[in-house]
Amino acid sequence: MSSARVSSFTQALLLASLLLFMTAMSCEAHLTPKYYAKSCPQALSTIRAAVRRAVERERRMAASLIRLHFHDCFVQGCDASLLLKDAEGIVSEQNAPQNFRSARGYEVIDSIKWAVEKVCPGVVSCADILAVAARDSSEYVGGPTWKVKLGRRDSTTAANKDLVQRDLPVAFDNLDELISSFARQGLSIKDMVALSGSHTIGQAQCATFRNRIYNEPNIDHGFAALRRRRCPSSQVLGNSTLAPLDLVTPNSFDNNYYKNLLQKKGLLHSDQVLLSHGPTGDMVKYYSKNQAAFFADFAAAMVKMGDIAPLTGSAGEVRRTCSAIN
Repeated sequence: MSSARVSSFTQALLLASLLLFMTAMSCEAHLTPKYYAKSCPQALSTIRAAVRRAVERERRMAASLIRLHFHDCFVQGCDASLLLKDAEGIVSEQNAPQNFRSARGYEVIDSIKWAVEKVCPGVVSCADILAVAARDSSEYVGGPTWKVKLGRRDSTTAANKDLVQRDLPVAFDNLDELISSFARQGLSIKDMVALSGSHTIGQAQCATFRNRIYNEPNIDHGFAALRRRRCPSSQVLGNSTLAPLDLVTPNSFDNNYYKNLLQKKGLLHSDQVLLSHGPTGDMVKYYSKNQAAFFADFAAAMVKMGDIAPLTGSAGEVRRTCSAIN
């Protein structure tokens, strides 16, 4: 990418960050890790226990729950709008291309909400459950932990399809598109590279990496051949066949994701492209050698992401069921 283009993206990032900061400051002050200390002291332990049960049953669920929080916050803010199903006046965000038959774990969030409602009816929001579940998922599979600020409320609307498609990154994005997408949310290039490291766990569907393994030159030949075994070149076969994002330690949260990129073994185009530009490439190299730094920066970026346009005070509601408004 040319220096002029990078400069323009940097300017866009700064402007977006400033605008988001100005709109979020008034509500961010209401978020605190101790929000439920008196109103529902069992909230965090109840969520934690439910997350552990879910991840014990299926290790992949840790990645899915982290992704739900990400996909919720990037569209209309961290307001649990993603969880709303189709209803009168609501077209679910779950139908958007980036989520349809891809985002998963909704039933786990429903089960967590049910457990929390048993101990504290009508107190803990679904948006906060998403945030805490993401943190607990990371920790359970060996990743970093962090203090989750709480006090978000749930939206009574879902974002329109165009907004979802604009704001959620896709596996085919180039670096400039990724930078712009994160900048719109007030997240820096450093945040972007750190949050991309969540792809150290989880799996991707063949349709999202087919072009990379058949057509891109910056890929390890052996790695491409291995992935082609279960992902045919046909556009109509094997689209939903899964492959681990990290071939080495697919079920552990570590810094192998970055080591894979250095070996041209990034599964998604949007991952490998981080090496196409000096600053992001330098961060990839740094995190590949320093897991502690990656963990610290990932945790900080998750806290920052959790601050994106939350509803607080009397805005929104605390849903009784996460999939429907009250």
